[in-house]
This record gives sequence, C-alpha cells and structure tokens, in this order.
Amino acid sequence: MIGEVPNVPVGQEYDTRRLAHQAGVHRPLQAGICGTKKTGAESIVVSGGYKDDEDYGTVIVYTGHGGQDGAGNQVSNQSLDDTGNAALVTSHLEGLPVRVLRGWQGDSPYAPSSGYRYDGLYRVTNYGSTLGIDGFLIWQFRLEAYDDTPMPEVAQQQELPATPSPPVSSADAPAVDGNEAPERVTSTVQRIVRSSAVKRQVKAWHDNRCQICDLRIEVPGGSYSEGAHIQALGSPHNGPDTPGNVLCLCPNCHVMLDAGAIVLGDDLSVIRGGDVVGVLRTHPRHAIDLECVRQHRKRWRL
Repeated sequence: MIGEVPNVPVGQEYDTRRLAHQAGVHRPLQAGICGTKKTGAESIVVSGGYKDDEDYGTVIVYTGHGGQDGAGNQVSNQSLDDTGNAALVTSHLEGLPVRVLRGWQGDSPYAPSSGYRYDGLYRVTNYGSTLGIDGFLIWQFRLEAYDDTPMPEVAQQQELPATPSPPVSSADAPAVDGNEAPERVTSTVQRIVRSSAVKRQVKAWHDNRCQICDLRIEVPGGSYSEGAHIQALGSPHNGPDTPGNVLCLCPNCHVMLDAGAIVLGDDLSVIRGGDVVGVLRTHPRHAIDLECVRQHRKRWRL
C-alpha cells in the first residue's frame, strides 16, 4: 500500500516492529525499506542503521541499503540494483509518497525514547551517490515531509541540527532577500486527487518515451517521463482522469502542451505554431480521447 494506512494517525507509537508490521505501516520485520522497483517504496525505517544518515525532522537524508557487515560498517559499495534502493528511485521519479517510521535506536533528536513511531508521509525530492564515512560508495535519498505532515516530536531537549538547503542549480543565482515578516492568511484549498495509477499505466505502455518527440530520458536507476493531461483537470476545464486523457511526454513537450504551444488534430497530428510537425506516437492499448483533444484545442482557440 502506497500512502496513508487507514485509521493510523501520525504519531502512532508501536512497542515493536512486529506491531508496526501487523498495522501495515512497515511490513518487513528487518529490512529498512519496503518496496520494489515496480511499485516504489511503501515505507522506510529511520533507526540509526547507517552512520551516514542525517535527520532534520521534516527533512531526512536517508542512506540506501547494502554493503554493510554485521557490525554496521560499510565494507562495499551500494548499488541501485538493490531492491530497496530501486524502490526509492521509483518513488522519486513517480512522485509517490513514502511512510516514515522512526525507531528508538537512532541518535537523532527526533527518535522516540522507546519503540517505534509513525511520523507521516514524505516525498523523495532527489538522490545521488557519494563516498560515505567508511570510504565506500553509498546512495543517499533526500526525503521531505509533505506540507500537512506535522513536525515530529523531539524526545529530549537538545540543540536541533539546522535543516540543510536543497541543492541549487546554479552557483551564480542571484540572492533573494525575501520577507522577514510575511503576512499570514488563513485559506481553504480544494485539491484535485490525481490518479497516479493512471499516469503510471500510460507511461508504462510507452516505456517512458515521449509520444511527441520520442525522447526517453535516462537517469541513474531508471528513466523519466511525465504523465500529461490533455484536457486539464482543474476548473473550469474539468477533464477526466482517464488513460485516454493522459499522454506520456518529456518535460519540454509537457510544458508546451500545457501552454498551448502544441495542440493535437483529430487525426492526432502534432501542430506547433499552426503547422503540422509530426504525428503523435500511439500504443495499441492506449486509445486517445478525441473529445479531450478537441477541448484542449478549444481552450487555446485553435
């Protein structure tokens, strides 16, 4: 099960891992990562099992699995072929939530004083390889709590580590002063629940290859594409969340589709700047909803 477990609130405590297993929060009794490359990671346990782990509460730098001896020393390189590591890569590429369980064994200030505690849903925001403390290659995954996931409890009063900033894309990026006293407002947000299963099915049919430009983006541990709705889901468009309304696209083509720089003809021709530049690549099991195609053209008055 990906995501929340019914009737299990954030902060729920368990005396043993077996109880967490029985509740469905973290199914393995020993492994720290639950999941596969195909499904993504269901859950992880943060319990001091790897000396390179870093816990900042709502941000976790989590060391992947593999390469340890019985004493907890890294004695060989880790690999993304490991089932657990591959699962976390899939969670990152597909944007899937991961349940986090903290155990008492860790030296983190956020570790419970005893047993285990379910601390909510986190997303894998990036990952990469580095030389660990013991001098071997490790894979590390940065997980960030969702906005509605509360800050985990602190077991004892101590100085908390400062949250590390995420990697920046350019060393030359200009500094931003920001606002030291931002206005606080109360608002209600209505979210559209998007079916990740629909997008994943469409992307699997096309093997993560863009239906417009045929690009397949290779990354360590897998490949990347985006599921793009032809007719937008939000009001006033109210498109259906069905395979016929979803395309497998690269990020560039996704942006152009959303902005109306690319539209489709009823014959699935790809139209850019008023000119036909190609034909949408299709799959026998992926029937495109032509009404969604027409609504997308109508949106951009084309």
